[in-house]
Amino acid sequence: MDTEQTDTFVTGYLPPIQSLLSDPSTYLQLLAIAIIYLVAFAVSYKIRHSIDLTHNEPLDSAHPLRKLVFRIGGILFPLLAILLLQVSKKAGETLEYTPWLIETALAIAVLLFFNSLIRAFVQHAFAASLFRWIGLPILLLHLLNFLPTVIGALEEISLDVGNVSISAYGVARVIIFGSFLFWLGRTSNNFGKAVIRKQTSLDIPTKEVFSKLFEVSLFCIIVLLLLNVMGINLTTLAVFGGALGVGLGLGLQSIASNFISGIIILLDRSLTVGDFVELDDGQKGFVREFKMRYAVLETYDGKDILVPNEKFISSLMINWTHKDPKQRYRVDFSVPYSTDVRSMVEFIKVAVSEHEQVISGPDVPFEERPDCEIDSFGDSGINMFVEFWMIGVDDGKNRVGGDLMLIILETLKENGIEIPFPQREVKIINPERNNASGL
Repeated sequence: MDTEQTDTFVTGYLPPIQSLLSDPSTYLQLLAIAIIYLVAFAVSYKIRHSIDLTHNEPLDSAHPLRKLVFRIGGILFPLLAILLLQVSKKAGETLEYTPWLIETALAIAVLLFFNSLIRAFVQHAFAASLFRWIGLPILLLHLLNFLPTVIGALEEISLDVGNVSISAYGVARVIIFGSFLFWLGRTSNNFGKAVIRKQTSLDIPTKEVFSKLFEVSLFCIIVLLLLNVMGINLTTLAVFGGALGVGLGLGLQSIASNFISGIIILLDRSLTVGDFVELDDGQKGFVREFKMRYAVLETYDGKDILVPNEKFISSLMINWTHKDPKQRYRVDFSVPYSTDVRSMVEFIKVAVSEHEQVISGPDVPFEERPDCEIDSFGDSGINMFVEFWMIGVDDGKNRVGGDLMLIILETLKENGIEIPFPQREVKIINPERNNASGL
């Protein structure tokens, strides 16, 4: 800022110090400011403590809109102060006196409002620090009318590369606004997805479709805004639209295919979050999340498998829980040939039915009750099996098969039945001849 601009600011914005005490408008402005801040604080306090949504802090599991309303309650005081100060400023201009003190209070209220926004909506500590140490000084320079001078100084620092001129202001603008847009896009994406997934009137596939469409739409908006901040004329992109489409079709064919496959999966509801699936290569797990390019499968041993969406369409996939979470399993065992199979079958059924995760009882259809049958006749015993139905998949925390094997073993021992092991009978032919030869 040069000397002329400084003198203009001092004489135009701040009245001479010696005339302040003798000007009655100074005391009127001080009184108006005090009243405005007291009224703004009282009204905001009354609103926050009268409405349950803004008074009681919500739990982590609360609806995202409930959390948003609570955070808005934290910015009511500076927001009301700004509105009342703005009205007072207009009234002072109407009465033909310079409301310089009210303008100063208004600038302070704006800074307080910006700081309240950071405290209420920016949860990440590092991002909040950046907003305070970068955003607040920029806002202060703007309120003091110093920002155009700083921008002009930064524009003079430039580097010419061919026909392209790169200035310090352009670089700073892209970094600052690009970081802000990235944070805003990520926060809005998480908030939008949380709101969509809290809608109880929608089923899981519809929620995932809306979440993905919201993510793509928000991504496109952020990219367009960033290109505008970088000074790129969006109309020039239409010239290269055809060539860019061909390039995307060839170079990004796999990415586009996975994205379209994800949309198709969600629309035809062949796969939803929470399904237990098994791929043709043996990988299996629960579907936990759908991304733009892949789906996340969580295995029982805690691993996350990132499966491209295209694979669910182009290859064989077994969905264990697509229509009904009930599954049928079997446990194999053997008993000696001397066993009374008819009585053994009955007490094995009873023992298996007592397991808490096995579906059983008189109200269960007969075909879904535990059943014990002969499978085949083996070399050492009779091969039996037990079939049972359960909710979920027999793995991980639902490891029912291992429990039933132990139950069957203990039940057989309690009834004096041992599981046979391989036995061989050796028969000696012509023992007299072998004795004569000394064998």
